[in-house]
Parts: sequence; C-alpha cells; structure tokens
Amino acid sequence: MTRQIVSVVGGKDAASFTTYDSTNPARTSEVVARVGFADAGTFAAACRTAQEAQREWARTPAPVRGRVIASIGRLVEANAETLAALVTEEIGKPYAEALGEVREIVDTCDFFLGEGRRLYGQTVPSEMPDKNLFTFRNPVGVAAVITAGNFPVAVPSWYLVPALLCGNAVVWKPAEYAAASAHAMYRLFAASGLPEGVLNVVFADGVQTFEGLERALEEGTVQKVGFTGSSEVGRKIGELCGRHLQSPCLELGGKNPMVVMPDADLDLAVEGALFAGFGTAGQRCTSLGTVIVHESIHDAFVERFATAVKAAKVGEPMGDVLAGPLLDQKFADRFEEFLTWVEPHHTVVSGATGKISASSPRDGFTGEGGLYYHPTIVDGVTPEDRLFLEETFGPIVGVTAFRTLDEAIELANLPGYGLSSSIYTTDPRSAFRFREGISAGMVSVNNSTSGAEAHLPFGGNGKSGNGSRQSGLWVLDQFTRWQAMNWDHSGRLQKAQMDVADIVPDLEFRL
Repeated sequence: MTRQIVSVVGGKDAASFTTYDSTNPARTSEVVARVGFADAGTFAAACRTAQEAQREWARTPAPVRGRVIASIGRLVEANAETLAALVTEEIGKPYAEALGEVREIVDTCDFFLGEGRRLYGQTVPSEMPDKNLFTFRNPVGVAAVITAGNFPVAVPSWYLVPALLCGNAVVWKPAEYAAASAHAMYRLFAASGLPEGVLNVVFADGVQTFEGLERALEEGTVQKVGFTGSSEVGRKIGELCGRHLQSPCLELGGKNPMVVMPDADLDLAVEGALFAGFGTAGQRCTSLGTVIVHESIHDAFVERFATAVKAAKVGEPMGDVLAGPLLDQKFADRFEEFLTWVEPHHTVVSGATGKISASSPRDGFTGEGGLYYHPTIVDGVTPEDRLFLEETFGPIVGVTAFRTLDEAIELANLPGYGLSSSIYTTDPRSAFRFREGISAGMVSVNNSTSGAEAHLPFGGNGKSGNGSRQSGLWVLDQFTRWQAMNWDHSGRLQKAQMDVADIVPDLEFRL
C-alpha cells in the first residue's frame, strides 16, 4: 500500500491542497509515498504555531534539552536499517551510503547532547570597580529550515539538532521527492518527547514555500532561515532575508576541484576521484567537479581514471554498487542538458554517455525502468567551458592540466564556488600552499572532496554559501544570539569610558 503523508503542525496533520507522488528512481513506476502538499498559508501558520511553542521550550533547562537530543540519537540508531532502506527506496542512494547517512544523524546527536551542558557564556572583567560583566547565549526563536533531498536525513539533522538543542522551535520544509524519508525522520524526532509545535514539518512546492516564508518574515514569526539547495534559490532566499535584516544560513552548490600534483600517489588519487565524482551518482554538493592534474602525469592519470570508471558498478542501489539512479526525473532532465555542454575540443574517455538502456547497456545492466546514467569523464575542459565553470549535478567529471601550483590554485578558484576541495601530494609545502590559496571552506589532503564529520564546520563561500557553517560548535552561532549583561553593585552610577579606574605611569622615566 502506498504511504499517505501530510504536513504535521503542532502535532496534528495539516490540510492538503494538492498531491505529489514521490517515486522510486530505480523503478519510476513505483510510488513510494503520496504526499499532501500544503500552501503558503499553512507554512505561515506553522511558523506562528512554532513561535508559541518555542517560548516554553526555551525555558526547558538546556541539559534537559540535551537529554532529548540523546533520545533522538538512540531512536535513530534503533531504526537505522529501516530508515536507510527507505532512503534507498525513495532517492536511489546505495544502501551502504544510506546507512552511513543515518549514522551521521546519530553522530550529530552524540556530539550535541553534551552541548546542553556546555552552552557557555563568559564572566568578563569590568574596567570599573564593583561591577561584573556577563555574556549569555540565547535561542534565536523560530528557525525555518528548507533542505534538499540528496541527503534527505543527514543534512537536515545538521540544522534540526543544534536548533532544538539551543531552545529554538523549527518549521522544516524537506524536498518533495524525499518526503517519505523526511516524514519518517520527523516521527523519530517526535517520539523523543519533543513538545508539540516545537518541530513541525511542512510539505509544499517551492512557490508556496517561498510565499509562506515571506509572510512569516513579515509577521515576525521567523528569526532564522536555514537553506540547503542551489545557488540560484539561495540568492533569492538571501535577498528575502536581507530585506528583513536577517542573515540566513546558506549551504549551496559546488564545483569542487581536485588537484593532483606530480608527486601524488596516482592509484590513491584515482580512487578518491572515483568516489568523489561518481559516488551517489555525482549528486552530492561536495561531488568532484574538475580534476586539475599536472601536465607531467596527465595522460597516466586519465588512463587509470577511465579504467576505474569503466570497471565501476552502476545498478540496483540495494546491491554492492558505486552508484544507483539519479534522484528524480527533474535531475535526469537537467543531466541530459549537461551532456550537451560537451564540445568538439573535449574528449570523452569513459565510454558510453547518456541513459543506460537496452540499446546502451553497461556490463549487461540495462537500467530498465530506472533513471540510470553512464558515468562520464570529459578530458580537455578549458577555463572558458560551461563544464568547467558551472555546477553539473550528476555523474560527470571534467579533467584539465596545469603546470605550476599557483596556476592550479587559480584554476580551482576560477568558477567562484567555495565548498570543498582536495589536493593529492606527498609534499607538505604544496598541501599548505594549497590550503592558503583555495577559497573553499573545506580542504582535503590525499582524500576525496566528499566526506564530512559531525564535529567539523561544514559550509562554503562565494557561490557555495554566505560563510555560515553547519556542524560542530560553529553552528551554535547560527541558532543563538549573544546577549551582554552588566551588573553594577557599587551603589552609584559609573559611566563607561568616563569613571574608569586609572593608574598613571611616569612615561618620562629613563634609565
């Protein structure tokens, strides 16, 4: 029986105005869930509900909120296989990777449960006697969180867990094509004992979500917006928040470079490029965009990379495969467009391109009924090419050559994104020179561009984001505001910068 799911606001099912079928991309005829879509009014109402619930949640002692986060982690851990299987069914992510994604929720909870006892402020010395200064972290209020579906449960946890831990209420709008996974995650969070209205999930299309968010900002019921998605939509959300004097937390796309130095371990570099470029069918925001390889080893690298890609298994995502299908039909349509960016001066070195089918099989696999595509390596890309400059969400990787490290860094920064990056080298000087010069928020040395850990800051610059960070201690600054307090117990009015205790030196003294 097809799942029937709707938005949940204040612990109650919300009305639907249209429906959407979330399908299995490995077998597009299978409907995973029939999703009731809410409208802008429902989104705005959810924000009002969250505002009411947040006041009491903020009064709950932070260590108690931490215990709720601990319960969420245990619930997710106990349901890991079921949730991972649902993720695989709904978005086609290989099951092993889906299990890893679910593990990331547990890791995030494990990290933040202790922060309930460490939401530290400071006691600060005053310049005046009989006066004390303090700082406190306060919750921002209501966070509206909008997430993509390529990581339908892990990435939302980077927002939801710290936001709730800090005493905020949340209205979460997941990607429609990953609605069943999101609804299951919501149910696990709700089972932890969260008060009704503290976490709300709203399923809606982009137009209604944007309109509802605009209403909520005008009404003053949202104090923070978190968004993971495309740079194009991120700009619009940034503009909207800016009109209301708010700074959103934006985690956007990437054109993530990998530099391969002449002293690199080529087999290791190829392994990293294979996973970064074609794992999850190239549908991570941290997926490899362009390999920038030294001219002296270019041919050897390309030969090994092409061999590895041709041998990589694409197929049914519950099996032992590198990649399954694309996430949804709209991404398949967009990928077909990316393939038209291959130009005459390029060389496709990986074999067949386009959709895997009976007429274009891959090692006997025909991809029947699914959104499966051949992984594609394009050699000879230049800095003027769209394949070099623009994000290509899907299984396609460009390759270009360089002569000097400075040139490689310039090429790596040229597209204007700044999420993740990688360099393969055995020379520490090259590694640190690359780190200093690259614009990316994350740098890997002898590792792929993909792979985040719960206790490190995650986020990008330029077209990849506005410098905000998710994960680790750094995300606390997204969901709290600093408050300063001074307490004068002198019994008289002491004026800052005027009634300052002073000791006068003899600056004319000489030996």
